[in-house]
Amino acid sequence: MTDTVLAASKASIVKGSKSFRSASRLFDPRVREDAWLLYAWCRACDDEIDGQDHGFGHEVLTAEEQKRRLDRLYDLTRRAMTGETMSDPVFAAFQRVAIRHRLPERWAMDLIDGFAMDVEHRDYRTVDDVMAYCWHVAGVVGVMMARVMGVTDAEVLRRAQDLGLAFQLTNISRDVIEDAERGRVYLPADWLVEAGLEPTAEAVADPANRAKVHAVTQRLLAVAEPYYDSARDGLRGLPFRSALAIAAARGVYREIGRKVRRSGPEAWRSRVSVGRLMKLWLFSRGALIAVWTQALDRGKPLPVRPALWTRV
Repeated sequence: MTDTVLAASKASIVKGSKSFRSASRLFDPRVREDAWLLYAWCRACDDEIDGQDHGFGHEVLTAEEQKRRLDRLYDLTRRAMTGETMSDPVFAAFQRVAIRHRLPERWAMDLIDGFAMDVEHRDYRTVDDVMAYCWHVAGVVGVMMARVMGVTDAEVLRRAQDLGLAFQLTNISRDVIEDAERGRVYLPADWLVEAGLEPTAEAVADPANRAKVHAVTQRLLAVAEPYYDSARDGLRGLPFRSALAIAAARGVYREIGRKVRRSGPEAWRSRVSVGRLMKLWLFSRGALIAVWTQALDRGKPLPVRPALWTRV
């Protein structure tokens, strides 16, 4: 008998994320399926607020409609976590994975709080403000994914948070112009001012300011690097196949940031992505990293985590 909820979740990741879809193949079957279920809910919540379909397109929504949709996400997510029967396959998917892995309601609410920050058009004055946003829309997803992989150790969960934070800092840098054209700026306002820019979407989107915007994104990508390093240390605390998958995803996303840096102000002529051959190389390199951490580092105490931003 066809599992329609799982089938819909798989279709979501196939449509919405080539990188995570490829990396998810390395999970063992149960973890892979639960990762698809969690992804489907995260993707649907994001699309609901942005008026998109798996990150594509953009429906212009009134403030009232965004608020209505936000309230719906809070309501249905809470109801799903109580075990109430869900007719919507997205929330049925989340219910299945949340109950199976005993995900705290606070984590689910933290993710939706991140979408609320977009609805409220929150300003990000400092890098700490940006890091708080990154926690809500990505860091907490890293922690939930780690729980799906069976992680309960607080230090390993913190390293999973760090990978989510690094991913989001990379996303911000890759999508900075696209976001600004939609009226959103996630670069720290004080850094923009230091670079000689008004901290407005219009200034960031202006083609005349590409060099200055790129200089600021380089700073943000530099912030991401120690979080990527911290996440590498956490691989030893994962089951082997999960370590393979996470090492692969880590390599691909880190390369996206490096391409933004290398491309200079021309980085945003087209959406930055990683080609198939480079992806295969990064997956192979990730496999070596995973084997190294599992074979030589497993059982050793985690290195002391630097004084990085944290919420977990």
